[in-house]
Parts: sequence; structure tokens; C-alpha cells
Amino acid sequence: QVHLVESGGGLVQPGGSLRLSCAASGTIFRINAMGWYRQAPGQERELVAHITSGGSTNYADSVKGRFTISRDNPKNTVYLQMNSLKPEDTAVYYCNAVVVVSTTFTSLVTWGQGTLVTVSS
Repeated sequence: QVHLVESGGGLVQPGGSLRLSCAASGTIFRINAMGWYRQAPGQERELVAHITSGGSTNYADSVKGRFTISRDNPKNTVYLQMNSLKPEDTAVYYCNAVVVVSTTFTSLVTWGQGTLVTVSS
């Protein structure tokens, strides 16, 4: 019913930048909160950044001042601008959205398939 598709991952050198995008499609009435999570090998998935429908944001301490989350509501898209990347930012990044489905008007937590970010020289 609802699909999230991420893009923008890849290999970048330490200190570099990447911009991730996540577009939602399907039977969407409204998207409430959206967020980015990441999972490094052997570690649990963790919240990176979160943004409400009104634009309020919060970040993991490890990325504050380096990453910026934003969203384009008409396009049902959320972005993650990542600057000053470090090797420890290497992970699979997942997009997450709380979607009100237009056919049932119920909330659905949806995940993207993930995009790999590798920070290495």
C-alpha cells in the first residue's frame, strides 16, 4: 500500500558530504513523522534524525551539527544532508515514516529498503 524508496548512498571520504532522499508513494492520506535510522554491522538500528509534520526536528547526539533532516510535504519526501562525515557514520541508512493510509485512515509505520553509506579513505 505504501512504499518508501531511498537514494543517495555511496562511498565518500572522511570529511565529505552526502545527501540521502526518501520518497513515499502509494495510498497516502497524510504522512506524520518521518525519520532516518542507521544500522552498522553487528550493531542495533539507531535513530539518526526525526522530523514531525510541522517541521520540528531532533537528532542523535553523534550527528548534531553535522546532519540536517528536512522534508518536502507536497512531494512526500524526506532528506538527510550529511556533512563532515566520519568513518563511524558507515552504516545502512533506513527511512521511516508514519503514514495515515487513505483507504482505511489508519496509521502505518513504514520502512524503506535501506541505502548503504560508506565513509572511508
